[in-house]
Amino acid sequence: MIDLAAIQAARARLQGQVLKTPFTHSRTLSDILGAEIWLKFENLQFTASFKERGALNRMLALAPQERAQGVIAVSAGNHAQGVAYHAQRMGVPAVIVMPRFTPTVKVANTRRFGAQVVLHGDTFDDAQAHGYELARERGLVMIHPYDDPAVIAGQGTVALEMLEDQPDLDAMVIAIGGGGLISGIATAARAIKPGIEIVGVQTERFPAMYAAIRGEAMAAGHYTIAEGIAVKSPGVITQDIVRRQVDRIELVSESDIEHAIVVLLEIEKTVVEGAGAAGLAALLHEQAAGGSRFRGKRVALVLTGGNIDPLMLGELIERGMVRAGRLARIRVDLRDLPGALAHATKLIADAQANITEVHHQRAFTALPVRNVEVDFVLQTRGPEHIQEVIDALNAAGFAASNHDH
Repeated sequence: MIDLAAIQAARARLQGQVLKTPFTHSRTLSDILGAEIWLKFENLQFTASFKERGALNRMLALAPQERAQGVIAVSAGNHAQGVAYHAQRMGVPAVIVMPRFTPTVKVANTRRFGAQVVLHGDTFDDAQAHGYELARERGLVMIHPYDDPAVIAGQGTVALEMLEDQPDLDAMVIAIGGGGLISGIATAARAIKPGIEIVGVQTERFPAMYAAIRGEAMAAGHYTIAEGIAVKSPGVITQDIVRRQVDRIELVSESDIEHAIVVLLEIEKTVVEGAGAAGLAALLHEQAAGGSRFRGKRVALVLTGGNIDPLMLGELIERGMVRAGRLARIRVDLRDLPGALAHATKLIADAQANITEVHHQRAFTALPVRNVEVDFVLQTRGPEHIQEVIDALNAAGFAASNHDH
């Protein structure tokens, strides 16, 4: 149903309508991981995700009457924006059904592209059921986010571009939600380079495809930072392709993904959402566990999307700084006497650390009366510097300790 020819035809149709995104070698990540790392910047598409490719390829296949009638999609994220944007460009009426809890910024972005947004249900499944109902009532064509041959073929164009730019790739590490992207990529890559290794990545909280392939029942969680791949039931078509074409699926934790987002921001100066960092998260996790499956290989990662809430990004940066020892919280026990706090802050300043917050604690402490606990939040150069500050305070008679965690 989906073969290399279908993906090549999709490539020809999409020419000039979606970006051929950069595919570049990351020297720093390669040094860190001991492999040759290549990054595909799909977060640079106009709607900041690869989803445009499949959505547009499906819509270009509409008959004239279907175009006039319009399309419908159920999505709270990137698929919604891809469908809405290209429907607007093509002059096709679009209805997007989103769950009621969808963040207002996503609703606003989708409306900006001229789509009619219908908010319905508390869960994605409720919204989906309503979407199919509306499609029947109004005679609209459903543009499925992943379980559709034309959508899968559109996503597969990512692989054609990667192998065109770097024919010598050994492996591709690809995030899996419903499986549309990895199905298209695996189909194209295997046809061009049969020996290539295709690895899928899911989150521990939403391991639907991983569980389906292994024939296991694994419960889904309630939330993941990688909401773009938080799919509870994988596609029927995609599951079949993954079974046949994908070598293995890795699971990553929330903290693996958080870490990968900050690494990409710091090293590559690029913003990705949780799902967009899943591939790198798998490589960093593998390395931390002492594995060497990717050592020395040419590995492609797709940065699938960049739609992340700026407030969440701010939190992740701070947490990343804590993990790296560049932001620290130390607790100091002081006598509650004039000048004691000033003495402590001078010692910290002399040790070249910058104080960003001070929390003075009198009542909520087990210390004797006339003693206080003070928590200092400091900007430091790293773990050794934190220890220098603590040693300086202890040497001056203050009881100081690290209270990062």
